[in-house]
Amino acid sequence: MEAIGQAPVAEDAVRYCLFAATRSGGEALLRRCAEGVAVRFAPLLAAYIWQRQPFRLRYVPPRGETPAHLGGTTLFGDNVEDEWFVVYLVREITREFPGLAARIDDNDGEFLLIEAADFLPKWLNPENSDNRVFFYKGELHIIPLTESQEKEYDPSADNLTISQALTLLSSHSEEFLAAEPIRTAVYKRISGYPEKIQASFHRAHCYLPAGIVAVLRQRPSLVAAAVQAFYLRDPVDLRACRSFKTFRPEERVMTIVTFTKCLYAQLVQQKFAPDRRSGYTLPLPSHPQFKAHELGMKLAHGFEILCSKCNKVSPDSKRNVLSGPLWERFLSSLKEKNYFKGQMEGSAKYSELLHMAEDYFQQSVTNCVEVSPGDEILTLLQTTAIDLKELEREAACLPPEDDDSWLELTPDDLDQMLKEAGSESIQSSNEEEQKYDLETVAESMKAFVSKVSTHEGAEMPWSSDGSHVTFDVDSFTKALDRILGADSEELDSDDLDEEEEFDFSDEDGDDFDAENQRPDQEVSPNELIGSLKSYMNEMDRELAHTNVGKSFTTQKKGVTATSESAGHDSGAEDTELTPVDVDMNLVANLLESYSAQSGLAGPTSNILQSMGVYLPENADHTGCRATE
Repeated sequence: MEAIGQAPVAEDAVRYCLFAATRSGGEALLRRCAEGVAVRFAPLLAAYIWQRQPFRLRYVPPRGETPAHLGGTTLFGDNVEDEWFVVYLVREITREFPGLAARIDDNDGEFLLIEAADFLPKWLNPENSDNRVFFYKGELHIIPLTESQEKEYDPSADNLTISQALTLLSSHSEEFLAAEPIRTAVYKRISGYPEKIQASFHRAHCYLPAGIVAVLRQRPSLVAAAVQAFYLRDPVDLRACRSFKTFRPEERVMTIVTFTKCLYAQLVQQKFAPDRRSGYTLPLPSHPQFKAHELGMKLAHGFEILCSKCNKVSPDSKRNVLSGPLWERFLSSLKEKNYFKGQMEGSAKYSELLHMAEDYFQQSVTNCVEVSPGDEILTLLQTTAIDLKELEREAACLPPEDDDSWLELTPDDLDQMLKEAGSESIQSSNEEEQKYDLETVAESMKAFVSKVSTHEGAEMPWSSDGSHVTFDVDSFTKALDRILGADSEELDSDDLDEEEEFDFSDEDGDDFDAENQRPDQEVSPNELIGSLKSYMNEMDRELAHTNVGKSFTTQKKGVTATSESAGHDSGAEDTELTPVDVDMNLVANLLESYSAQSGLAGPTSNILQSMGVYLPENADHTGCRATE
């Protein structure tokens, strides 16, 4: 998206821009849409735990050729699901607000096109895709090249400005709707939301200081910052953990913490032993609560690291943000949308939802200076009353934690994931009963070989190519004459010497002697081609009785032809060479190569799958030999 005048996207970050499809409304329309988005998607975003940064829209004034828009950038770190959740949000925003058209990219560029790479039109490439891919009215659109651009193919003239793209999109949106396979590939990646949000969480027991338990009650999403602080720790960070000043280990209680699966995996897979001076000790690994103690110790280190980097801020900083008219309008809108789900004001569930709404409002709606996680933790500690005995009573009746067997991936699970990621549409539910046409395999390979290869790679047979191949017979004949030569002086003397060494039959020998008797006469191309055929026939006769010749499968002769040839002598049998069955040999060699891959990736499966041909697994492991 550098074409619209913005800096390149940082690594592991996704950038999104929402433009007014028409120029009416301007800044006021965009700001109203921003407030509407905040209210409409607050139930989803308030409870979501982001890996690094939240989804956040800001008004961006016009700059150069880029009109005013709502935009933002979200760092998703190691959790790529955050990026695809942003794609889902952007699509839903354009569905809820039809006047907006959205662009989205990351450091790889148009990653939506990468997801649908197998189905893109041939004209679309990274050089001309800028400002052509939009979400509009909830659907993916691709603005094509004009006819003159396709014919001339001038990459410098292919790029659109945002204003030009929005004008075309608003007036011809139905024509620019992306092809069905492209949309299916992209929508499949974001299918399952918003239900997938709950499936991405993992709840685990942790033995934590009471202060951290109170902080997480107020702001559950701070667990991400703590895990990241521990996961990316360095020796300087660990100095603060030699003697804990904020979260002492003496007042620890058992609690249940909600992680994302990515955060939980990062925390549990880290091998770490606490400093003896810290006061944190672990029970024996055989202890039933060893995992809870270990997770709590690691999480406490993360919170301590965050607090050691903070600036002491006033507890009133957050309250000031939540006392203006914008917050009042936001809270009123949440009540109208039944965000609190009928909970009584002041109840525990109401307070939990209110705290999440406050944090979401502070992060994503207001334009205040961003507060570091450590500053917010200290502020919460100063403003939150901690009842240790109440926390201990709650620890006695905690709900069970989630099963973390998903961390262990068996080879069968991996194979299943690869199959699902490859192409679910190819494999039917009754895969074992599906019949595979070997003729399709042979024809696909022939089509692949007949295609033209360039420096960009080989063209697959299914590639849509609108250009037609032209064949000039006269030019081809002249080129053939130049190669073969019009007279005998242009022939290679070595070829003529080799031709004299062959012992042909009487008829061939007479023709050959006749040619030698008129060396000054011209030799026609037809005669030369006939001579080459004689060479090839003689080579076939010699190879027919060798191991190389016997390794090929030949076409079977009919019963009549067999009985007639029985009375001939051996010399006659040699002249009747049985043609090689090209298709049968091709399929046999492909199957043998596929079997040698042992289920791994290899040249045969890669080529065939790229052409839409999927071979079944070799269940009997007896070798893939083609049978009639």
